[in-house]
Amino acid sequence: MKFVLRAAVLATSLFAGGAASAQQLTEIKVSYQPALYWALPFHIATEKGWWAEVGLKPVFSTFPAGVPQIAAAASKSWDVGGTGSVPAVLGHVRFGIKTIGVTNDESAGNALLVRKEAADKITKDPKSMKGQTIVLTANSTGDYAVQSCLKKYGLAKSDVTIKNMGQAEIISAVSSNNADLAGLWAPNIYTLEEKAGAKVLCSGKEGGVVVPGALIARGDYAEQNPENVAKFLAVYLRAWKWANAHKPEAIAMMKKFYDQGGVSISEASMKKEFDTRPTFDLASQVARMDRSRGNSDMDAWFGQIAIFMRGTGAIQSVPQPTDFITDVYMKRVAADPKLRDFANNPK
Repeated sequence: MKFVLRAAVLATSLFAGGAASAQQLTEIKVSYQPALYWALPFHIATEKGWWAEVGLKPVFSTFPAGVPQIAAAASKSWDVGGTGSVPAVLGHVRFGIKTIGVTNDESAGNALLVRKEAADKITKDPKSMKGQTIVLTANSTGDYAVQSCLKKYGLAKSDVTIKNMGQAEIISAVSSNNADLAGLWAPNIYTLEEKAGAKVLCSGKEGGVVVPGALIARGDYAEQNPENVAKFLAVYLRAWKWANAHKPEAIAMMKKFYDQGGVSISEASMKKEFDTRPTFDLASQVARMDRSRGNSDMDAWFGQIAIFMRGTGAIQSVPQPTDFITDVYMKRVAADPKLRDFANNPK
């Protein structure tokens, strides 16, 4: 009986200790767009239990695109997250959102596609796009890539008709032969290639622009909770470190993550995500944000995007990248031995 009693007491104390430990986790609201390559680290970190290791408890919210995601910041429905570079700039202008890092280089993952039946003609003579309609998601990285491609071919935005659609609508329009030209981002690019035989005419990379994804935080949240923001970054960076060291396992997790978001693409396309979209570890992030010799790489990338956005009328003036891109939180990770080791751990 004494043994049973002691066991019960021990179990109760362990449970109480576990509950106390759970209560010590700090809630952080994380926003992202589902079934996207740059959002995969959130899924990996959750599956691996890494959030709790740094004392965080994530509460996720998802959005179909960057614009509604940014708009939700007004109600403080999220604290940190990832988004496209275009909505990141818009978020600064409208809501004081800070860009605190890069999710990936998605220059090759935003592109202008042409319907299978029209591919030969337009590929041979890209200027034949003049007067045609391009369906795309306005004020997005896809829009940015399309306009860089038009410029490459000596065409202006005014030479074509732009029709604004969500990504799912675009896939439907091209698949049903109701649109010949479309601006998409991955993995929607691969869906349209595989399901409808569409061809990539030109990516942002081929159009000569850098399209970075952005890690973001609400300005007021970041200022009040710098340690939580640093922990968030450390978790994200570790997930990429692990994924790049364990690609077969990461691709299996990507399939599950994409399936949950309603996206089904081939394993070859999933491998293409890894092969064509560079990611950045802690040292690379700090280097891309380094202003010791003037403007940083990120300043240049986002500065060009801001100029593009003024051209579309999305913003009235071009903000200075130094006003919204900050390396404070990434440097905080680098300066903390525990967070630095955590972020650089590939296991």
